[in-house]
Amino acid sequence: MRAIRRAGALAVALAVAVAPALTGCGQDVGGGNGAPAGAGAASAIKAYDINPVARDRIGDGGVLRWGLNEYPANWNRNHVDGNLETVKKVVDALMPSPFRSNEKGEITVNADYLSRGEVTATSPRQVVTLTLNPRARWSDGRPITWRDYRAQWRAMSGRDTRYRVAGTTGYQDIRSVARGRDDHQVVITFAKPFGDWQSLFSPLYPESTNATPEAFNTAWLNRIPVTAGPFAFVAFDPTAKTVTIERDDAWWGDRAKLDQIIFRTLESDALVGAFSNGELDIFDIGPSAPDYARAKSTPGAVVRQAAGPDFRQITMNGESAVLSDPRVRRAVAMGIDRQAIAQSDLQGLDWPIVLLNNHFFMNTQEGYRDNAGEVGTHDPDRARRLLDAAGWLPAGQTRRKGGRELVLRFVMPSGLQLTKSEAELVQSMLARIGVKVTLQAVPGDDYFTKYIIPGNYDITAFAYMGTPFPVSSAYGQYVDATRGADGTRQWNANLGRIGSPEIDAAMDRATADLDAARAVAATNAADKLIWEAVNVVTLYQRPQNVAVKETVANLGARGFYDLRYQDIGFIG
Repeated sequence: MRAIRRAGALAVALAVAVAPALTGCGQDVGGGNGAPAGAGAASAIKAYDINPVARDRIGDGGVLRWGLNEYPANWNRNHVDGNLETVKKVVDALMPSPFRSNEKGEITVNADYLSRGEVTATSPRQVVTLTLNPRARWSDGRPITWRDYRAQWRAMSGRDTRYRVAGTTGYQDIRSVARGRDDHQVVITFAKPFGDWQSLFSPLYPESTNATPEAFNTAWLNRIPVTAGPFAFVAFDPTAKTVTIERDDAWWGDRAKLDQIIFRTLESDALVGAFSNGELDIFDIGPSAPDYARAKSTPGAVVRQAAGPDFRQITMNGESAVLSDPRVRRAVAMGIDRQAIAQSDLQGLDWPIVLLNNHFFMNTQEGYRDNAGEVGTHDPDRARRLLDAAGWLPAGQTRRKGGRELVLRFVMPSGLQLTKSEAELVQSMLARIGVKVTLQAVPGDDYFTKYIIPGNYDITAFAYMGTPFPVSSAYGQYVDATRGADGTRQWNANLGRIGSPEIDAAMDRATADLDAARAVAATNAADKLIWEAVNVVTLYQRPQNVAVKETVANLGARGFYDLRYQDIGFIG
C-alpha cells in the first residue's frame, strides 16, 4: 500500500525499468497524452543516489542520527494510522519483507527471509509458494513460519472490519494460506488472479499482532514489542521525540555495520538547521528550495536526488458538507492553477517542472497517460459556471447558498512552509471564483491521526509515496468504502472519502490481468474515473531530495531501491 508523507509524505516510490505486471519506466519525463516532455532536463535524473559502497569498505560501528518530521504513535504499518513514511523508515530496519526491489524496480526474493518465491500454478487457480529461510526468527525466539503469513492474510483480508487496516489490496483476493511441506513453506491460493502478489506481506508482522483486532489495533501503540531484522528496538523518548534502535547480534544475516540509529523528530522547518549545525546525519528535504540550498552549502554534506513514484497532491474531503457535491469539487479543481503551484514548489530544486496528470503512473513511466481532462485544466470561468449550476451564487466576495457562505477549511501541519505556501496560493486562487478558504495549522504529530484520516478537514495537501507496484500500492487510497459491523462507512486509506464501484472494478481488472498491455489499459481506465470523481488532484512527481553527510554510505535518495539497513555505515 502506498504510504503517506507530510511535507512531501502520508506513507504511498520511480526510475528506469520494468515494474512487475504493469509497466516499464523511462528516464524521460512524460508530458500530456503520454508524450515525452522535458527530456533534456530529465537526462540527469538518477534512478537512485545512495552512495553505494561495498561492505568491506565501510567501518564497523558508529551512530547514525536520522531526522524525521513527525513522531508517530502507531508502529503497525498495516494499520491505517501507521501507514506513514516515517514509520516505514524505522520499521524497514526491524521487520521482515519477503521480497525486495532494486533501483530499476526489479523484484527478487529477500534471501534473509525467503529462499524461493514463485507462482506454482495458474489453473484452476493461481497458487504462490514461498519457501522461508529456516534461520529467520522473531526477537522473542519464535521462528517465522507459515502461521505468521496466515494470520496476516486473515487480518488484512477485510472480512473482519474491526481490523483497522490501511488496505486490503491483494489480501482480499486470497482464498487460503496453508502449510506446505513443513512449517517453513507457505502455500497461498488465490480466489482470483493477482499480478502483484510479490507486494504482499511487506512488512510481515508476527501471528500475535494479527491474532485479534485488539492486538492489531493497539499492540503497537507507542510500542515495538517484537522485531526480526538487522536492528532491534531499544527505546522511545517522548520528551526528546527520539526512537533508538541498535544492531541485533541475534540477526542471522550480514552483521549491521552501525551500532545504533537514532531517529529524531523535529518540526519540518527545524530539520535543516539541525542538519547544518551537525546534529543530524540525514534528513529528507522534500521540495523545499530554501532548505535544498542551505543543505547543499553545508560543509561535508551533499544533497542526493532521485526520481521516485512519489507525488505531491491536493486532496478534497468528499464527505465534507460543501465538497460532497462533485460539481463543487470539479469547480475547486478547475479554480486551482496547478502549474503555478508546481512552479512555486519546485523552483530552485534542479527538477523539471512538469504537471503530473495520472494517479498511478509517474511522468517517467512507460504506462503514463494524461487522463486529467477538463478537471485538470485551470479554467476559472468554467469553475464559476459549475458553482452557479450547483446553487452557489455570487454574493459579494464569497458565494452563498441558502444563506450559507461557501467556505473551505484548509488543514495543514504547523512548521511546514511548503504546505503553508500551497495553502496560501489555493486561498488566493479560489477567492477569484468566490470560494473562501480558511487556513488551519495543526500540530504535525496530529495532522494525519486527528484530522486527515478521520475526515476532519475540507481540503489539504501532502505527498503520497509509492512502490514498484503502481496499482496495488495505490488501490487503498481510491477504493470505495466498506461497511463496518455497526453499519458505518469505513474508508481506511482512502483519505478523500470518494469512491465508486466503477473505480473498484477498473482497479480490480488492472491487478488481476497478467497481460501487461491490458493491465496498463485498465489502470488508465481507472485513472480517468478517479479524475472524474475529483478525489486526489495530482500536482507533480516529487523529487526525492535527501541531505546526507558525505561520509554516509548506502543511504540517500533511494528511488525504487529497498535499503539494506545492515549495509548503511560510515566511510573515511
